Amino acid sequence: MTRHRGRGIASINYPIGMNLGGDPSQALVHSNPSGKFTVALSSIDLGQGMKSVTRQICAETLGVPVEDVYVDTADSDTGPHCMGSFASRGTHRVGNAVMAAAREARGVMMEAAAEELEVNAADLETDGRGNIHVKGAPHRSISTKDVAIAAQFKQGKTISGRGIFLVPLSEVNPETGEMSPATCYAHACLVAEVDVDDETGEVAMVRMDSAYELGRALNPRLVEQQLVGGAWMGVSHALYETPEPYYPEPVHGPRDFVEYLMPGPGDICPHDIAVLERPAPDGPFGAKGPGEMCANPVLPAVANAIFNAVGVRIDDLPITPERVLRAIKAQGGARPQARR
Repeated sequence: MTRHRGRGIASINYPIGMNLGGDPSQALVHSNPSGKFTVALSSIDLGQGMKSVTRQICAETLGVPVEDVYVDTADSDTGPHCMGSFASRGTHRVGNAVMAAAREARGVMMEAAAEELEVNAADLETDGRGNIHVKGAPHRSISTKDVAIAAQFKQGKTISGRGIFLVPLSEVNPETGEMSPATCYAHACLVAEVDVDDETGEVAMVRMDSAYELGRALNPRLVEQQLVGGAWMGVSHALYETPEPYYPEPVHGPRDFVEYLMPGPGDICPHDIAVLERPAPDGPFGAKGPGEMCANPVLPAVANAIFNAVGVRIDDLPITPERVLRAIKAQGGARPQARR
């Protein structure tokens, strides 16, 4: 028995959204009498942190503390229209819609504050701590709570805003029909290192090193968690998840996620991540979002690492021990490739 070490690399670019023109998302923002704001969406948080990041975008745009913003993703009957939480579009599309709605709500808020302070709205600014004050004269101020009370019970105004983000239609090349499927792309490169046992066919992850370019990281901790979790989703797709040998008859297959084969804590390897920030011109505060590309480079990188370790090229997923052994036997034994 020999364990062979191999290293593989994969680079990808990933389109944000799924349009050739269109792909809209809408958002509503309104204040209650206590000066707290609600963002109404039909966009669903699948665990990727969309509620957190849209909350940040709204608070930053309004100029209020993030704890004064609540995000409600009720349903498609009560919320404004959204195409859906897919295609890695949440931060970019929904974030832009929330920013637009928050800008409109901020405009109403500043006009209401200007009426109370008897100044022009253009002479006011927010401090991000729940106060609005006159530029150059911070002693002349009013809290956002008092502005909300005055707007609704004295001035007869609703501090609210509507926002929609709609990607412009793509231009069409009259000669080729070529179009641009997206306005921005995210990019990634990942190096996977594995050990391959030429007697059992088992593949063990040794380490991963990766770099992700995703616009601007609005919430670095959420980005890190998504990149780490997504990478292990990629490892699971590459090496583990399959209904075999029971497919297509599932009677004797795994009955739940306890029996379904996925990597566990003992399979986790070190993973070093570099996040590269290249703000997108049309992203909310320059953000694109990690999305599905977290997992994408892992699969080809692992396949390349196995080839580097034992010289077999496997193009069916998952790369199970059985497939590795069959490929090694077919070529007459392991043939480690040169490592650079």
